[in-house]
Amino acid sequence: MDLKSLFKRGPEEILGIDLSSWGIKAVGLGGTAQSPVLETLASEPLAAGCIGDAGIEKMDDVANALRALLAKHRIKTKNVALALPSAAVITKKITIRADLQGLELEDQVETEARQYIPFPLEDVRLDFCQIGPNALRDDLADVLIAAARRERVESLQELADMADLVPVVVDVQSYALQSAMERLVALQFQDKKDLLCALFKIGASRTVLQVSRGHEIVYERDQGVGGEQLTQRIAEHYGYSQSDAEKRKQAGNLPQDYESAVLAPFVGSMVQVFERGTHLFFNSTAFNKLDQVFLAGGGALVGGLAASISSALQAPCSIVNPFEGMTLGASFRKQESLQSAPMYLGACGLALRRFQA
Repeated sequence: MDLKSLFKRGPEEILGIDLSSWGIKAVGLGGTAQSPVLETLASEPLAAGCIGDAGIEKMDDVANALRALLAKHRIKTKNVALALPSAAVITKKITIRADLQGLELEDQVETEARQYIPFPLEDVRLDFCQIGPNALRDDLADVLIAAARRERVESLQELADMADLVPVVVDVQSYALQSAMERLVALQFQDKKDLLCALFKIGASRTVLQVSRGHEIVYERDQGVGGEQLTQRIAEHYGYSQSDAEKRKQAGNLPQDYESAVLAPFVGSMVQVFERGTHLFFNSTAFNKLDQVFLAGGGALVGGLAASISSALQAPCSIVNPFEGMTLGASFRKQESLQSAPMYLGACGLALRRFQA
C-alpha cells in the first residue's frame, strides 16, 4: 500500500475507520453522494497509551479492539479507509509544466518534492494530484503532493492485515474532517458561498482548530486541551479515581455543585485556549472575523461550551451532526444513540471517500 490511494476514489463499499487516543470509531455509508445512507456506526475504546503522537504504540491491543468492534457489530465490509495524523504528512502545492504526462510527470513531481521533504525519498510514500491550470500562466499546472514516512503508512497496513481488512484508502485526518464539514456547510448554508468556518474538534487529549473557506483549508492548529482534562478535574475535586470520574461524567452522576465548582471553570479555561488559537489565526492571515463556528469530537457535548464559545468569538456556534441529511439504513443499529454523533466526524469524512472521484 502507498499514498497513491490518497487522491483516488474509493470502492463501492468502504468502512471509514478513525483512530485516536480515545479509541476506534467506524462509519459505513451506502446510497449515493446526493442521498447517503448511514449503514454502520460503531466505536470501541482503547486503553491509555495504545495510540500516541508517534502513531500506534501497542499494535496487538489496537488490533484486538478493532477485531472486537467488527465482531460485535457484525461488520462484513473488508475495504477500509484509514487516515494519518496531519502532523505525519507533508503536503505542498507545486507548479510544473502543463504538458507533462506519464513518467515525465512523475519524474518532475519527484524532483520538485525533494525540495520539501526533509528525509530521503526512499524512506517515504509519495503521492500527487493534479489540481488544475495555474492561475497566472497557461503553460503551467498546479499539483498537490503528499508524503509520509514509510513506517507510518506500513503501520496502518499491519493493523488492517491483523484485522483481515483491506486498506484501499489512506487519507490525512485534516482532509477527512474538511470533507465531512464541506458537506454539512453546503447543507446548512445553501445560498451562501465562501463562508469562513472554524471547526474545533475536541478529542480526549487534543483539540484541532481547522478554519476552512469553500474547498480550502486556510488554517490548522493543534491545541493540547481535551475532554480528559475535565475528567481529571472531577477526580481531583471530589477525590474519585480517574475511571470512576469518567463513568460519573458519562452518566451525569455528579454532586450538586458540579456545574459551579468544576464545569464552569473548565469551560472558561477551554474558551480562553480557543480564543488564543483564533487570535493567532487572525494575526497570521488577512481574516478578522468568523462566519460560523462548529464543535465536534466527544468534548463538543460539554454543557455550556457552545454558548460560551459563541459569546467569546462573536460568531454563531453549533455542535456538529455529521449525519445530518442522511437516511438511516435498514441495517443500522437503532440502539446506537446519535447523541454521540459529533465524535464520528472524522470517520464520516473517511467513509465519504467512496463517493469522491
